[in-house]
Amino acid sequence: MKLLYSIFLILIAFDARSQNSVVTGMISSKGVPVQFASVKNLEKSLGASDSTGLFMIKDLNAGKYSFRVHAVGFHPLTKTVQLGNSDTLRLDFDLSPSSSSLNEVVVSGTLKEVSRLESPVPVEVYSPAFFRKNPTPSIFEALQNVNGVRPQINCNVCNTGDIHINGLEGPYTMVMIDGMPIVSSLSTVYGLSGIPNSLIERVEVVKGPASSLYGSEAVGGLINIITKKPSTAPAFSADVLSTTWAEVNTDLGFKFQAGKASVLTGLNYFNYQNPIDNNRDHFTDVTQQHRMSLFQKWVFKRKDDRMFSLAGRYFYEDRWGGEMNWDRKFRGGDVIYGESIYTNRYELLGVYQLPVKEKLLFAFSYNKHEQNSVYGTTTFLADQQIAFGQLTLDKKLSRHDLLVGAALRYTLYDDNTTVTGGGLYQPDKVWLPGVFLQDDISLHERHNLLLGARFDYNSSHGKIFTPRLAYKWKVNGANILRLNAGTGFRVVNLFTEDHAALTGARDVLVIDDLRPEKSYNANLNYIRKLFTKNDNPVNLEFTAWYTHFTNRIVADYETDVNKIIYDNLSGYAVSRGLSANLDMAFNRGVKVLAGITLMDVFTVDKNLGQSIKKRQMLTEPWMGTWALTVPFRKLNLSFDYTGNIYGRMNLPTLGELDPRRKTSPVWSLQNIQLTYTVKKFELYGGIKNLLNWTPNRNNPFIIARTNDPFDKNLDTNNPYGLTFDPTYVYAPNQGMRGFLGLRVNIRK
Repeated sequence: MKLLYSIFLILIAFDARSQNSVVTGMISSKGVPVQFASVKNLEKSLGASDSTGLFMIKDLNAGKYSFRVHAVGFHPLTKTVQLGNSDTLRLDFDLSPSSSSLNEVVVSGTLKEVSRLESPVPVEVYSPAFFRKNPTPSIFEALQNVNGVRPQINCNVCNTGDIHINGLEGPYTMVMIDGMPIVSSLSTVYGLSGIPNSLIERVEVVKGPASSLYGSEAVGGLINIITKKPSTAPAFSADVLSTTWAEVNTDLGFKFQAGKASVLTGLNYFNYQNPIDNNRDHFTDVTQQHRMSLFQKWVFKRKDDRMFSLAGRYFYEDRWGGEMNWDRKFRGGDVIYGESIYTNRYELLGVYQLPVKEKLLFAFSYNKHEQNSVYGTTTFLADQQIAFGQLTLDKKLSRHDLLVGAALRYTLYDDNTTVTGGGLYQPDKVWLPGVFLQDDISLHERHNLLLGARFDYNSSHGKIFTPRLAYKWKVNGANILRLNAGTGFRVVNLFTEDHAALTGARDVLVIDDLRPEKSYNANLNYIRKLFTKNDNPVNLEFTAWYTHFTNRIVADYETDVNKIIYDNLSGYAVSRGLSANLDMAFNRGVKVLAGITLMDVFTVDKNLGQSIKKRQMLTEPWMGTWALTVPFRKLNLSFDYTGNIYGRMNLPTLGELDPRRKTSPVWSLQNIQLTYTVKKFELYGGIKNLLNWTPNRNNPFIIARTNDPFDKNLDTNNPYGLTFDPTYVYAPNQGMRGFLGLRVNIRK
């Protein structure tokens, strides 16, 4: 480096012929050059560092100058100097890394550990501190404050739901734990509950197809829950939360050493057994739940720091909703209506680095999901087992950073519906082998091009090819531009994904054999980092996306109000939109997070020579999220105000006579919280749903025909000609409530 700097001085000496001065220097952090950092004074931009961290500013008149250096991921630094005539001054800057999420390591975009700043694929990162601004008993609920992501309740009675990303339903999102597709289709509605929040290191969100790396289900995006490493986890942690509705959630975590292994253990327990009927329809407003989850992760110390980790989770849940006087003796009968779901789930996942010179990793997972559900008189019994293995080679060759992999997934699915022949013990078995290649090419010190492709062979549907392209342009230390394009695919198992098909409220009709869906996507992402006059950082991120679907599977609720008709769309479907995120810090620790997403999600059905465009049901045209944090450090207090707001969406009514609203109003969920911190303890409390918003507002009822849930007396007291229907839902049916909680973190 000294030689490089000497050459640099020799070159500028030839340029110092005028009476003006020259300032040169090195911008680094802990001895590592900081590329493309911007160098400014109070009036204008003067220059930037190159790929080696060096900068040069010429033609300066005599006088006093204050130089301020900015770089994404670092705190700004200002130095003041006095220049004479024809001076050549060396001015070095040693920057301190900031706590910005742009510095965080992510793996979801490329299957490699890279900083979020350097990833060619845009990855959003959310830390436990983000989720603590609005404490919830599950990750499913916690995601309500992520811009472009919405937890959707799909049933008014049992309150199961899924995650929408950019307007696409839950089955289009892959959910993973530590990079493994551990949450499969059958358990998407349950799998985001019961993961101990105390063990979560971060949550990574990728919006847009990722099938070239992850295969089926990663069509609309993915959510990767990264658990803590035993080395960084506290020795003991506890988080107990209770609400005025008598909900109780407990998270416990601890670690210990077992020989050469570090072991991390987490327990989540949630209990809610307090039937409430505020809307007076004689049905529970919120499902009753009894849930327990046990998670354990073993990390083994090996020679040459090679990786080997094993993790397992057991999940059990008993939930029910229905008429207020329901109990277990009525389960499956036609006297008192109830929906009861018993879930048992077992998961195992791990990573093993082979003892060879090259970085060769074998990742594996296995999960077994057992479900025993009753929806009125309809019984749904299901068993799903998925085994997954993946071998990857990470190799760098000159400008090429290669990732080569082979994967195999085996799925065994059995239920008592027509999907598997109409009864148990006729399982559907699917093999899905695949190979993939990814090449991250450094075209230039500011330009990266990522090329990827995956080839899968589905034993039921044949060959599937999914290419991918990503381009990153690091304009300078404060501007990054990314372009991503690719394809995705999804093999559909209808009954494992659509709860509405199981409620017993409508008959289900499948027109033809459902073909795999395919998607084609492009998105443009731009990150801009600014600084206020007080050197407070402002992070801005903008994204535009367009996704085109073929073979889209649609549920028709309107042709026949007594049926749900499923078929591949004869035309196409589109999801397109714009999103913006703001992350801004003020003096004294005040912090603002805000986001807005505009989206247009629709189908075009080409039938009999006509093209009919329809906006997708239960999809908002726009949404916004925010979080304001104000600390009062002298009092050891912190105030959080969080919320979201959603535009109008089309709702599944039962025909023209149905008096319920055909579209939702603009609605919002808002929360406040105060946190008192003293040493290892945090006492927090506040109010959820400040506006007391529920979908009952301005509606005559939410669940149709609660007085006749088995449709025995349709000709009696039925002026609208309706049948029992619990599928009309767009927002949580839980009003304002207070909460109080206590956290404990002991490091040693």
